[in-house]
Amino acid sequence: MATTPADPARLYRALRGQLGSIRRVYMRSNRIVRRDDFWRAPEPVLLLHGFLQTRNVWEVMEDRLRHDGFGVFSFDLGGLLWRFNTRSIGELAALVAEKIEGLSARTGLGRFHVIGHSKGGLIARHYVQHHGGDRRVKSLITLGTPHHGTPTALIGVGLMGGGLLSSSPLEMVPGSRLLRRLAGDTFPPGVPLTSIYSRHDLVCPWWCSVLHPRPGESSMKSLAVSGLGHTALCHDPAVYHLVRTELHAAARLWEERGGPPPPPAR
Repeated sequence: MATTPADPARLYRALRGQLGSIRRVYMRSNRIVRRDDFWRAPEPVLLLHGFLQTRNVWEVMEDRLRHDGFGVFSFDLGGLLWRFNTRSIGELAALVAEKIEGLSARTGLGRFHVIGHSKGGLIARHYVQHHGGDRRVKSLITLGTPHHGTPTALIGVGLMGGGLLSSSPLEMVPGSRLLRRLAGDTFPPGVPLTSIYSRHDLVCPWWCSVLHPRPGESSMKSLAVSGLGHTALCHDPAVYHLVRTELHAAARLWEERGGPPPPPAR
């Protein structure tokens, strides 16, 4: 029986959807055009990128958010070659907390939303649950985040020399101590947590991202999309529509609650 040869262009598009553009994400430095007015917007949004990627992965998302009136900011998370986000999740969550308090002291930044892609979602979740982020964050949206770990993290373990270059992949292996700790602690009920995942994500299979709220954790939900690779979640227009809807809903919820102002910077 004759077989149809693989279409190189189709394979390239599929690979790019999973891992991102080599030129636009990996070959560019982690420096971006800095905007200093984000904190003045009614709804600031912090973007946190994933393992072995740079914040250039957010270029399209940033433009869309700013066009729709959101303030947008991100952090240089450092890592391998000073840019590839390989430091441990706990260390980066603490770094985010430190940077947030510094920004608040300088600019008056109050409450904000967080969007995390892949490992970035785990960093955000760690920040909210263990570094006081529940007093700052209005909502958390994760894209292709391995809330239950992902088997492909084992590839990262090998790439990182079995943990010698980075312990980060070990933390994302299913059943890791960090994941058990995040799952064992109750997620703050006042912070809506939405996990957006793709059924065609090969880096973080869909079942790794689906949230399983316990009784009383009514602020958690999962939203599925189809036909998208892991990195395509950061720039697909349908995903952005979901993100924007969730941000608006969280902003309305916060307004209805008449939430208290954030605590003074420490």
